[in-house]
Amino acid sequence: MKKNELKAVALKYPENASLPFISVKAKGELAKKLVEIAEEQKIPVVENIEAANILSVQEIGSAIPENTWEIVAKIFAAVVECDKKL
Repeated sequence: MKKNELKAVALKYPENASLPFISVKAKGELAKKLVEIAEEQKIPVVENIEAANILSVQEIGSAIPENTWEIVAKIFAAVVECDKKL
């Protein structure tokens, strides 16, 4: 893997779940395509390199690790705030 290779991770947080989980992840050209699709579908995209680096090595379907809870909470807060403005 290249040091500065683009990484993209999609999270899902169903109402009945105790934690968000990783629903999709990609690197390189696939990551670019994932971001394009999200933007086309009006799915919020938040850039956070630290979170992407940590979450991209986790398994799809796994809950986010504890060391990302604060970062992910800030990301979800940003998404909620963005939705309020729409």
